[in-house]
Amino acid sequence: MLSLSFSIASPEKPSTLDEACLGSGGFNLQVGVYEYSCPEAEAVIFSWVAKAVAEDPRMAASLLRLHFHDCFVNGCDASVLLDDKLEGFTGEKTAAPNQNSLRGFEVIDGIKSDLEMLCPQTVSCADILAVAARDSVVLSGGPGWEVQMGRRDGLSASKAAANNNIPGPNSDVATLVTKFQNVGLTLDDMVTLSGAHTMGKARCSTFSSRLNGNADPNSPEASLGFLQSLQQLCSGPNTTLANLDLMTPSAFDNQYYINLIAGEGLLASDQVLMAGDDRTRQIVETYANDPQSFYEQFKMSMIRMGSLGVITGGNGQIRKNCRAVN
Repeated sequence: MLSLSFSIASPEKPSTLDEACLGSGGFNLQVGVYEYSCPEAEAVIFSWVAKAVAEDPRMAASLLRLHFHDCFVNGCDASVLLDDKLEGFTGEKTAAPNQNSLRGFEVIDGIKSDLEMLCPQTVSCADILAVAARDSVVLSGGPGWEVQMGRRDGLSASKAAANNNIPGPNSDVATLVTKFQNVGLTLDDMVTLSGAHTMGKARCSTFSSRLNGNADPNSPEASLGFLQSLQQLCSGPNTTLANLDLMTPSAFDNQYYINLIAGEGLLASDQVLMAGDDRTRQIVETYANDPQSFYEQFKMSMIRMGSLGVITGGNGQIRKNCRAVN
């Protein structure tokens, strides 16, 4: 079991969204669900995430992304963690947005193993993902918030929904808004949650359309020098990695939005927020000038996203192993 050598952050309570979110079982998500049934749960999760991020700062972005990709496919039910099975079960890991891209599964495995030793079949994999995402932001210098818990784990997965629901790196604003609205999130949530791209990396293949001269002539303007540096970086294999935020690649801050104003968003779906729609541009400019506004809205949007399609009450299950249904 991993030694609990890190002190857990003190998250700030959200204001208007501290009310519980109703799940599919008629039970509410709420803060402090494991206070008596598994009081060390959040400390165990924080310790594992802290160790993982200390060893590999990029892991913070990877764990945050796991939660996002989970919630966008039939709700926050840990379906993204399920492995394919020879007997015909197909998970979401081989979907186009996930294959050879999602990371952090071993960290979740380690957390789950420790929690199963402490309090068997008590803490869901879906809740682990939600808390690990929050802790990843905190450990990277971003804001903390109280994570509402009580999710149960799903019994199924959908590769088709993963391929369809998760926004792609070449999406325009209309597509991004539609994808977010389809799961119950707003344009404001979309621009705010895109700010998670203040951390992490992306393969050259995800933004090659901006570099190969075949891009739409009406595509968003970007800094010529920035694009030239990317062309040089990506002159080799398409698997080469570039920082999503060139200036502070491992810090959770508002630099992402400052980069967009400078024409230095890495993905087409990033830069289009500045050049593709007046509504999104105004939000980008607000967040670039007021980091506290971004932090406050990011907390609220994460709570909203974390409540999407949750399974509660007697539905679903608490998996013993996050990679397989019991």
